Amino acid sequence: MKSTSLPKQRHIVLSYLKVGRLLYWSLILFVFEAWFYWIQVKSSFYSGSFFFLGFWLWSFLFSFSHIFLVLADGWSRFQNYKRVKDQFFIYGFNKRILYPYMGSKCQRAATEVAAEELGLLDSVNEFYSKQGIRWFHYIPYFMIKDPLFLFKDRFWSRTFLEKNYKSKIDFKPEPPALKLAA
Repeated sequence: MKSTSLPKQRHIVLSYLKVGRLLYWSLILFVFEAWFYWIQVKSSFYSGSFFFLGFWLWSFLFSFSHIFLVLADGWSRFQNYKRVKDQFFIYGFNKRILYPYMGSKCQRAATEVAAEELGLLDSVNEFYSKQGIRWFHYIPYFMIKDPLFLFKDRFWSRTFLEKNYKSKIDFKPEPPALKLAA
């Protein structure tokens, strides 16, 4: 079933934030963690405790680097969202569109936001439910299947380095019409 009309669309910034909502909550957490760990690094440095300095410095670097990873992941999920939204609009609901995005909660969120904006959310949720995917499946399936995923190019390219996707359809919402008093 091919889509022919475009439902009312939200602003692209709101879509961007909604696609990555889980990621951006974790971003806030990593910013606060990095700030807390930095305070501990300075305290350990001035107290001369080199063991704790090393521990807190490692913790700080871990949290600080995750800030950038979360931002890159959010950008990649937004590219998934744009691609899926185009495909849903052009082809209508088709489960073949969803198979590549079933692996992680963030990718499913991208498909769900695209489907919601086109009125296909019920079909997408029903498909995921039939696949055995539940709301609490946060850990990506590939991490469970392959513990060495960090050393695979596919992980880095699909998670953080998704290529920029230019939408084929202009989904910009129509500006409200001016009502002039007669």
